[in-house]
Amino acid sequence: MVQRHLKLVYLALCCSLASSAVGAYLHVMLNIGGLLTFIGCILSIGWLFSVNAYEERKRFGILMGVALLQGATLGPIIKAAIDFDSSILVAAFAGTALAFGCFSAAAMVARRREFLYLGGLLSSGFSILLLFQFGSSLFGFSETAFKIELYYGLVLFMGYIIFDTQDIIERAHSGDLDYIKHALTLFTDFVAVLVRVLIIMVRQMLHPSVLCNTCF
Repeated sequence: MVQRHLKLVYLALCCSLASSAVGAYLHVMLNIGGLLTFIGCILSIGWLFSVNAYEERKRFGILMGVALLQGATLGPIIKAAIDFDSSILVAAFAGTALAFGCFSAAAMVARRREFLYLGGLLSSGFSILLLFQFGSSLFGFSETAFKIELYYGLVLFMGYIIFDTQDIIERAHSGDLDYIKHALTLFTDFVAVLVRVLIIMVRQMLHPSVLCNTCF
């Protein structure tokens, strides 16, 4: 039962990534991404959680809509990367997919509940990230603050991949088989990591010294 649930979760995740790619493509072609698509994405997520769990087809369609709007929202970043060097986008996606697969596999083969203790630490870490972003918006952004936020967020969401994967497995054991909701959780983790990897790679291409500075 759990294995079948995980297959559905990862199938829905793959469909979400494909839908997100379509959204990014639409922005590149039509320049539709921005504040409106971001608000639409947030509202769609709220709509998804308000729909009855038995309306599977409707909820799956809403999930695809969320992914499409998310892709359009990220369109400006993706377009900038493509305009600079399209190979960066391919490398960033491949690296994120590899890291996501490795961390998910680690959570699957680990002992049950082994990584669930990370929940409290990650929640605290996410609160710190929000406070850091709020402080930066008040006192102004600096190069150092941006780099700290970028790499700290990357490590944080890597941890969320492990925790969320094992949490989904435990919820499946407990009878929670809402694969659409679980796919949305993993999709959010994947996108959060991808954006940060993409930004890091672009910055390194623009400023080669950044790579040397991060090695120490």
